[in-house]
Amino acid sequence: MSSVATGVEDVLSSVRPGVNDELAVRAVLSQSGPLVPATGVPGTTDGSTASGPQTVIWGTDVNIAQVMSRFKHFLLTYIPPDLTGQPNLTTGQSINPQRPLYIQRMEDLAISGSTALDIDCEHLRSARPDLYTQLVTFPKEVISACDAATHALFLDRFREVQLERSIQIRPFNCARSRDLRSLDPDDLDQLVTVSGLVIRLSPLIPEMMRAEFKCAICGAMTSVPCERGRIAEPEACIRCHSAHTAQLQHNRCLFVDKQMIKLQESPENMPASQTPHTVLMYAHEELVDKIQPGDRVIVTGIYSAIPLRMSNRKRTLKAVYKTYIDVLHFLREGDDRVQNDGLATDENTIEEAHILRQFTEERIEEFHTLARKPDLYERLAAGIAPTIYENEDIKKGILLQLFGGTRKDFSAKGRGDFRSEINILLCGDPGTSKSQLLQYVYRLTPRGQYTSGKGSSAVGLTAYITKDAETRQLTLQTGALVLADNGICCIDEFDKMSDSTRSVLHEVMEQQTLSIAKAGILCQLHARTSILAAANPIGSKWDPSKTIIDNIQLPHTLLSRFDLIFLILDPQDEVYDTRLARHLVGLYYRGTSPSQIDSSQDIPTNSNNNTRGTRRPRPGAVLLDMDSQTDDDPSFVNGRLLKDYIAYAKMKYFPKLTEEAGEYLVREYVEMRKLGSGRGQISAYPRQLESLVRLAEAHARLRLSNHVTADDCREARRLQREALKQAAIDPLTGTIDINILTTGISSSVRKRREEMAMAIWSLLEERPRVLTFVYSRVLEDLRARSERMITRENFEDGLNFLKNTNKIDWAGNTIRKR
Repeated sequence: MSSVATGVEDVLSSVRPGVNDELAVRAVLSQSGPLVPATGVPGTTDGSTASGPQTVIWGTDVNIAQVMSRFKHFLLTYIPPDLTGQPNLTTGQSINPQRPLYIQRMEDLAISGSTALDIDCEHLRSARPDLYTQLVTFPKEVISACDAATHALFLDRFREVQLERSIQIRPFNCARSRDLRSLDPDDLDQLVTVSGLVIRLSPLIPEMMRAEFKCAICGAMTSVPCERGRIAEPEACIRCHSAHTAQLQHNRCLFVDKQMIKLQESPENMPASQTPHTVLMYAHEELVDKIQPGDRVIVTGIYSAIPLRMSNRKRTLKAVYKTYIDVLHFLREGDDRVQNDGLATDENTIEEAHILRQFTEERIEEFHTLARKPDLYERLAAGIAPTIYENEDIKKGILLQLFGGTRKDFSAKGRGDFRSEINILLCGDPGTSKSQLLQYVYRLTPRGQYTSGKGSSAVGLTAYITKDAETRQLTLQTGALVLADNGICCIDEFDKMSDSTRSVLHEVMEQQTLSIAKAGILCQLHARTSILAAANPIGSKWDPSKTIIDNIQLPHTLLSRFDLIFLILDPQDEVYDTRLARHLVGLYYRGTSPSQIDSSQDIPTNSNNNTRGTRRPRPGAVLLDMDSQTDDDPSFVNGRLLKDYIAYAKMKYFPKLTEEAGEYLVREYVEMRKLGSGRGQISAYPRQLESLVRLAEAHARLRLSNHVTADDCREARRLQREALKQAAIDPLTGTIDINILTTGISSSVRKRREEMAMAIWSLLEERPRVLTFVYSRVLEDLRARSERMITRENFEDGLNFLKNTNKIDWAGNTIRKR
């Protein structure tokens, strides 16, 4: 009985922020007699029928000794009905299904030195429904008792292990799962589980849990615990009884780490025509800095409320309370599988145990079985938005973007970082499924962000300054690009962005950082995000006689930062229109096989359409979203498997170039430069070579390989060539000219402009004594001498060239030689 009493004292004296800040005040002794059974579950005392005074919590049916006894019994005896494939968190070996699960978890803690024991509430609900009911209804009281029981059991079994702090349980998977907008006063002081998107983290805040006061007269020390966020200063000394002589001793007070988190409702969970709800959360101790803005998390915690004062000078409280959640457990959606930074260094190599923690051995074997298939590349590409008809090269490019390259850090050599993220631009006619591709990638990526160019501002993409409601200090609120760090930011209507909004993308797309200098806040944020953008041409119709710069009116400095630029055009071909229409109609035949719809007429594939691919449409494949995909069609991979496969590859494999691949890339780059040298054009820049490296690394990672081969480089070169055939074609010569993307002007246009400038200058030099000329007269004389038609646009291009070379001054109708 003494041991139980000691355990009760430990519960009342323990300090856990957000849980038991006022437990000792509410503890009372019940009348002597047997232990009180839990509400609704009579007779469940585990044989603990001790008589005498029992410590209970006022206002509840929580008997501390009884809760400790029941929870110890649960830890010592619970064996889940199915432990197949569950890994040991430390050793990576499978858990022994013949031994209690949480005893094995404690062995993990003894090895790793961690002090947090995750408790699956479903396990507790199935084994001890009475204790589960108490845990959900009175979490602050029950968790404190369970902490003490767990720590006592750990010390009893692992006496030689020294821990920095007491063991704390972290319950999760609570059946009381609520939406943010459905939280109401009935949930106060109860255990809840919510999910959402993390949009803000505060800096670390020290919170005082126990204050130490010293009497200024006699020096007596008085310890005062924190109760509901307040510490009451002693009115009189406990030794000399002097009034108002207490002095706070900061160096002897007990502080814990605290962090404020703002959670927002996920876009996919929002009702139509509603703004997202937010909730304030507080994380303490080990949970501080465990998540980042942009993470989609499932949070288990205690829904609490605190009164607000009418003013700082009055003790009058408002009738409306402020609600928040004290976090007990975080679980990232996607199991925290793609959050590593991807640095291929020894320090950042992911251990096998960590991988097994996210995937079962059977799932990993399924990945490697899939990777050994000869048509792996085509299968994975077909799994990208399978309802969208063909566009196979575009889907392959997006697939490589999802895998990404290997991040390289050459800062020790003074060369800085080289980005591994792949940027892709889709542009073309309206109604060609550009937005649908963006939406699918956004849903597929755990840290994806989706925004529209017309409705986005520069601060919305980057960061803005706001005043913190708690501290009244200016804080930085991150935008879409920072929230998509280590993910993909999908930007629709890219052409409709304002110039000021697009200007912030230059640093993000190349340096992968975001520099902020606002309101006295100077910082540099990580924005290691891939950009997937979609743009429409001017006039909603692509003009093949114009360059991509003239069609979509984007600055060439921004276009050159895209690794792949694809055109999605409407071919206006009867054969293609028929096949596309049959594919779209087939989407409405849920569960119908392709033969039932498509057997009446077999239309051949147009092999000349490189962008559209050569795969026959599958009208019967009704796959409207990622979660509804199945493995019934062996020609593509379902969305859930694709998401896990990408996460596993990014976690485990960091490809490096082999000597063979390096030599191939050197030859290809030199060959690309030679192609344009004969025509006076530049067909490649170093940025194209770096893009080839990233694409080749992504293709090697797709194969679950750490080595980039020449075949990977060939596929990267083929994809880049197909993209350049569409985006970098000079409409005058029909050849690839990379100058269109890097300078905005093709070599042929630049050559014609120089020829026009020389003709104008020759005409002006014929009259050396005349310094001033009339615009219209010079144009007429030039037209009279030239055999080609000279337009005003061509003439003014030549004048601008002469003006930029400081040979003339031109203003209005006057031309003056310098």
